[in-house]
Amino acid sequence: MKQIRAILTIAGSDSCGGAGLQADIKTIGSLGLYAASCITAVTAQNTMGVRGIEAVSPAMLSAQIEAVLEDFDVKAIKIGMIYNSENVAAIRDSLQKCGYHGPVVLDPVLVATSGDSLSGETLVKAMQTELFPIATLITPNIPETEVLSGMKVSSLDDMRIAAKKLIRDYGVKNVLVKGGHGTGNDMTDLLLSADGSERMYSAPKIDSSNTHGTGCTLSSAIASFLALGMEMEEAVCQAKSYVHNAIAAAKDLDTGHGHGSLNHLFEPKKMMVG
Repeated sequence: MKQIRAILTIAGSDSCGGAGLQADIKTIGSLGLYAASCITAVTAQNTMGVRGIEAVSPAMLSAQIEAVLEDFDVKAIKIGMIYNSENVAAIRDSLQKCGYHGPVVLDPVLVATSGDSLSGETLVKAMQTELFPIATLITPNIPETEVLSGMKVSSLDDMRIAAKKLIRDYGVKNVLVKGGHGTGNDMTDLLLSADGSERMYSAPKIDSSNTHGTGCTLSSAIASFLALGMEMEEAVCQAKSYVHNAIAAAKDLDTGHGHGSLNHLFEPKKMMVG
């Protein structure tokens, strides 16, 4: 019997379907893999903003994760919005209990595209000390990088210094600093690894308001390509191409009155690069 590769996403639910678990499931499925999902928090939100957040209890989050890992041969895990430090500990403990040692892509979500906070006060320190050391890759954007590193990031050199700081201070293996919040016509992301190697990924900005869930989509796409056996640099390259095409495919779609979603359901099989 043929076995489909399974990816586990651990993230918050987005009621408007553009980010969080919903974006992850769309991404993973469109790339031909099986998405299992564990909910960290439920949000009431639409394309214009977040109206409320309610965290799942640590016991229930642990029960979800352990149920999946005890049944599925999970090839990669993506971790998104967690919301509180108690659930950081629940994730760490459940992965250790189940003996999971595969790739972990952590998107340290702190703020939604709308600008609304998606994190509790003690979350940052908990992620830094408890999840960064077990993550294969973290994918902060520039504002998140500033919070996590404690420094201002306004240039490519700043991105490099901040990434090195995160690797040195918290044992991170790979950092992808996403440059989408920078100025200019191009977006440049920087991938820095603990061995000192680095790679830059640049793409022209697409003039679109439909960018809700971009970070969630990128991190779950990277996890998917890692699960398919790609090395880190190639997995990021393919994921970047997927996101660029998903933004372009959504540019002229009417999805809500604010920041609409990407179009995850274009034909990704036709976009493989290299």
